[in-house]
Amino acid sequence: MSEYFHKLFIFEMANNHQGSVEHGKRIIDAMADIAKKHSIRAGIKFQFRDLDTFIHPRFRNDTNAKHISRFLGTRLSREQFQEMIAYARSRGLLAISTPFDEASVDQCTEQDIDIIKVASCSAMDWPLLDAVSRSGKPVIISTAGVQFSDIDKIVSFFSHRGVTFAVLHCVGMYPAPDTELNLDIIPRMIKRYPAIPIGYSGHEAPDNTHVAIAAVSKGAMLLERHVGVPTDGATLNAYSMNPQQTDAWVQAAKLAWEMAGSNEKIVPGGEAASLRSLMRGTYARTAIKAGQVLRPEDVYFAMPVQEGQLTSGEFGGYRAVFAASRDYAPDEPIYEVQKEDPVLLAREVIHQAQGMLNEAGIHVGDDSTIELSHHYGMERFREVGAVIVNIINREYCKKLIIMLPGQRHPLHQHERKEETFELLSGDLEVQLDGAITRMIPGDRLLVKRNSSHSFFTKEGAIFEEISTTHYKGDSFYEDKEISALDPMQRKTVVASF
Repeated sequence: MSEYFHKLFIFEMANNHQGSVEHGKRIIDAMADIAKKHSIRAGIKFQFRDLDTFIHPRFRNDTNAKHISRFLGTRLSREQFQEMIAYARSRGLLAISTPFDEASVDQCTEQDIDIIKVASCSAMDWPLLDAVSRSGKPVIISTAGVQFSDIDKIVSFFSHRGVTFAVLHCVGMYPAPDTELNLDIIPRMIKRYPAIPIGYSGHEAPDNTHVAIAAVSKGAMLLERHVGVPTDGATLNAYSMNPQQTDAWVQAAKLAWEMAGSNEKIVPGGEAASLRSLMRGTYARTAIKAGQVLRPEDVYFAMPVQEGQLTSGEFGGYRAVFAASRDYAPDEPIYEVQKEDPVLLAREVIHQAQGMLNEAGIHVGDDSTIELSHHYGMERFREVGAVIVNIINREYCKKLIIMLPGQRHPLHQHERKEETFELLSGDLEVQLDGAITRMIPGDRLLVKRNSSHSFFTKEGAIFEEISTTHYKGDSFYEDKEISALDPMQRKTVVASF
């Protein structure tokens, strides 16, 4: 769902393109040129109203009724809209439309609009939302003036109908002052609706590009702005951007996405080399004999650090132990490899598991016990194994299973225990009786007694195991090497995080 809306720009035609096909095409040309220049995925947005039924007959000639004279004065036929839609597509833009009544939803489907946009004023118009949900089109919903309790209803409504949709944070002030933008709503929406793409629809001053950068930095996946092309007879309103301002807005948003990069902590080679050049190396303070365990008093730390030399951080790391593989003269750089330390590895795993729980917002009580399940030893734990948090074990049992990125758990079965997995965070691939199931957060999977199962995660996973009573010795592994081990040989019990 999210990929469809990823980094999508929506250009909404200002003032309904003055009710002119030719002026609409001028706007389309300007936006298509910007989209091509910046190699972005973008759509042009129209507005559909069936004015014969949308406006009450008594008010059609009421010049004091807000908006009505403008709507009537910029009226286009379906054929004229179809001409502009075809032109937009010929220029490489998606065709997007906001329908304001059920008849206009039908127009969206008849004219094969790519995306339906629900305006903030229609976000709680349930007859309209019902028609939109049945259109079969991807949907974007603006939420200006709508409380979270109502957004919850909207998200539930479209989710239960299997609609591909996104939600936009929006402030319905024209133009919206910076102090009223409330951009912290975006990360709150992302946390509240983790499966739904969240974006931002802006009405701030048209020359303000800082807001686009801020919205992207808050996590906005798609962006919308009013755009237009001023002419001698058509001036833009106070919240619509001309082509030059639109170009700057797109450029700012693209730069923000580039700066945001990935949420994976990747250390480029150049960064590592630059930082290493500022580190201190470990040098022999006195003569050191081969086989001697290095103590802090045997060494000192100074710049520069040599290629392959131990840094001060490596030497002084938690439980780090080094033994000299050869003799060292005073002031000579130390080149050694740390001795394997299963306690250190276990600590690293526990710290990483705790970080994953914190990131997922999952809290574990102090009365839980933790097991490191290492089927081929701790030295292969990051490849094969799991962190198991034992929470309850009565007639019913509850556990949390934490798997590190790239980790798998070997094929096994239980004779006495039936269990259900529910994925809370990350990704999980389960092999169950030969069939592969790929789970996403919220998915559940029943594992019956005597069913062979294994699991694997690419990015890391936390899932809940709810089962009947857990019994020691009730895990039977396909790999005879694992089965031959005493449970104490393949598990390390830790008191707590």
